[in-house]
Amino acid sequence: MTILGISASGRPEGVTAAAVRAVLEASGEPYDYVSLAGKTIVGCQGCTGCASDNRCVLDDDWPALGDALLAADALVFGAPNYFYGLNALGHAFWERTFCFRHREVFSLAGKLGVIVSVDYRGQDDPVADHIRRMMTSNLMPIVAVARARGHSQCYTCGYGADCAVGGVVGRHGFLDDIAPEHLPPHFAEQREAQLEAYKAGKTLGSILRARR
Repeated sequence: MTILGISASGRPEGVTAAAVRAVLEASGEPYDYVSLAGKTIVGCQGCTGCASDNRCVLDDDWPALGDALLAADALVFGAPNYFYGLNALGHAFWERTFCFRHREVFSLAGKLGVIVSVDYRGQDDPVADHIRRMMTSNLMPIVAVARARGHSQCYTCGYGADCAVGGVVGRHGFLDDIAPEHLPPHFAEQREAQLEAYKAGKTLGSILRARR
């Protein structure tokens, strides 16, 4: 039994990556981890070139990811909230799984899913909702959802301290400089998020071992 962990964040070492890895490590099962940062994944083109054999014909970084997904028994998929929803890279990944749903075949059916949602607002959770819809449409049972706090790019863009419409000023008021105490906590400092990831990983690992 193997688990595929994917971080859809464009930041290769951000909160999303750390949270996905925490779930994987807590599972106690063999896993492969992939960051989508820097990868080229276009959206589905509607070409139907996959209809005959359920294999995507587009030439970018997704086919190798699709092969890894087919080989895995479970998927831990994490993504950040961009513009009140799943980021484009994460959505493109899921859009391409359409190739696995032709001619009465659902190639991902039965693979276990864990959702990792990263959002800096902490209100509703459109990212988890989106991933849930995509997993469900592929007939993947979802065993856990883990959430963590991210932060807006305003903290690192270089202009956030005095941008009147930005996230930093919205939270802290106008600043002379963005000091370390203003920065949102990284995953290593988020105890509640760490516990959620740990519980999600333990649940996933337990189910996989029971399946053997």
